[in-house]
Amino acid sequence: MGETDVNRLAEDLRRSVGSFVRAIRQESGTQRSAQSETLDLLDRLGPMNVAELAERRGVTHQTMRIVVAQLQDAGLLTLEPDPSDRRSRLASVTSAGHCLLVEHRAARASYIAGLIQRRLSQDERDVLRVATVILDRLAAASHPE
Repeated sequence: MGETDVNRLAEDLRRSVGSFVRAIRQESGTQRSAQSETLDLLDRLGPMNVAELAERRGVTHQTMRIVVAQLQDAGLLTLEPDPSDRRSRLASVTSAGHCLLVEHRAARASYIAGLIQRRLSQDERDVLRVATVILDRLAAASHPE
């Protein structure tokens, strides 16, 4: 496969995955927001201070402080003193925040399962199963540890 073909495949994959994710979020009622992305980041990576969150999300410190305050007011995260820096506080997902994430993930998975059940043949399901393994490999390669 030549470079042009690889670039075309990469663009097709980017477009398809993006469209799929947006459609699933829309149809499952779990739209993406600054709050949901911040909560998901904390759930996946663990407690962080506002500066770390802002850097990882690519937003200003002030913007992240507002998002964190909104999540805290909603009872979805807590702020505790950072043991390594007394001037800083670590944001952590509360049990209510974790439950909300689980509900949203389950809603998306359920919607996807319904689509698979209704729209895909057994052969297409087998191809999709292999494709998820390949996508996982690409994701792992983009985040070397």
